[in-house]
Amino acid sequence: ALLAAAPDADAGWTLLGRHAFDFARRLGSVVATGPDGTILIAKGAPEAVLALCTSSHGGSVMGPKERAAALAQVTALAGQEGLRTIAVASRVWTAPAQTVSAADETGLVFEGLCAFADPPKATAAAAIARLAAAGIRLKILSGDDPVVVKRLAALVGMKADRVLSGSDIAHLSDDALAVQVRHVDAYGRLAPDQKSRIVRALQARGAVVGYLGDGINDAPALKGADIGLSVAGATGVAQAAADMILLDSDLAVVADGVEEGRRTFANILKYIRMGASSNFGNMLSMAVASFFLPFLPMLPTQILLNNLLYDVSEIGIPFDTVRAEAIAKPQVWNLRDLVKFAAIMGPLSSLFDLLTFAGLVLLFHAAPPEFRTAWFLESMATQVLVIFIIRTNGRPWANRASPILTMTSLGALLVALILPFTPLAHWLGFQTPPLAMTGGIVAVVVAYLVCAEGLKGIAIRPSRPSRHAHQRTSIPR
Repeated sequence: ALLAAAPDADAGWTLLGRHAFDFARRLGSVVATGPDGTILIAKGAPEAVLALCTSSHGGSVMGPKERAAALAQVTALAGQEGLRTIAVASRVWTAPAQTVSAADETGLVFEGLCAFADPPKATAAAAIARLAAAGIRLKILSGDDPVVVKRLAALVGMKADRVLSGSDIAHLSDDALAVQVRHVDAYGRLAPDQKSRIVRALQARGAVVGYLGDGINDAPALKGADIGLSVAGATGVAQAAADMILLDSDLAVVADGVEEGRRTFANILKYIRMGASSNFGNMLSMAVASFFLPFLPMLPTQILLNNLLYDVSEIGIPFDTVRAEAIAKPQVWNLRDLVKFAAIMGPLSSLFDLLTFAGLVLLFHAAPPEFRTAWFLESMATQVLVIFIIRTNGRPWANRASPILTMTSLGALLVALILPFTPLAHWLGFQTPPLAMTGGIVAVVVAYLVCAEGLKGIAIRPSRPSRHAHQRTSIPR
């Protein structure tokens, strides 16, 4: 912004030395020679620079009253117009130019203030509202004046009746800070280590913390957060410390990412539940059958064909739709709930497999080829059709699957049902089952699906609330 406002300001000036910006002291300086001679120029936070000034540009003494007046101007610019300011000061330089230290930044002449307009993006308020609706609590962690932070929070729809400053946090213990972060959402004049302290305080309360930052001073917090987010135009240090880099510097991208991540997570659970209710059941059925049947219940080729068609039917799961209420709040991995689901739905699948075995042997006196064909048909139908039941907590007819999942699932099932009635049946060890036997298989499949629909509410219901009841995303300024 300074270069854009005065592109030729450096004409005739040569840089001789530099004291890099100190985030703890909140100022930095350079030594340059030019039309006005060799001078040291310091810039940084107004309160930090003014404390080192002994006079002003007009030659008047810079005492406590004058410093207070300058800081009042900073506050007015921040509160009325939301402008961020830095102070600039200088002094004549007589020492060797290559050795610049903090000790040289004293006895300065106050030159004035540079004010910057940095309004939030037009999409920020809507993105914050979306994140809040998704159960994510945002916090602004900024190095700016608390007055600027408070005004910014109001512009984007955040409640910031109270803003903690870096000096406030410096006097808080870790335990006290962990209590404060529960209620305060805006922070100003923070040093880099204070940003990372706030991240740790949130984590100590059980929160999953995402941190979005693009500056060198954000690196410690980016590294300490559960998810560190930076942007394509950020400093190299910030990008190196981040877990993800956003190509578009817009908070709406984070909101989109949260929705997509939760949708993906929900579909992953569908895949695992489907495997728990079918693969585990088939394995258990095969093990039990081996104790009673004098022949293999299914040939190795038929098992491989079963697995191949079953995997094809699952290709559409990543593209499936997810109910809005399923992604309305944070989700966490809960192994206990998955084990519970497998313990209910897996044996249910095996129970109907065993009923099929009993019917084929005792009622139909099926020969081995007929037995294998009938179980193949029953196994494929139950495995594939149950996905339409367990993919949603609601009724399957009220929450329909995506067209892609419907196509892959029913397409794979159709191939499985047709094969035993084609010339390929002989090569695969199948034998066309009698009409009565086919009707019995249909009855078993229908009964299984009815029972699965009745029990899924118990199987899917969470065993207990997770301690990660909320996700919070800390957003720096």
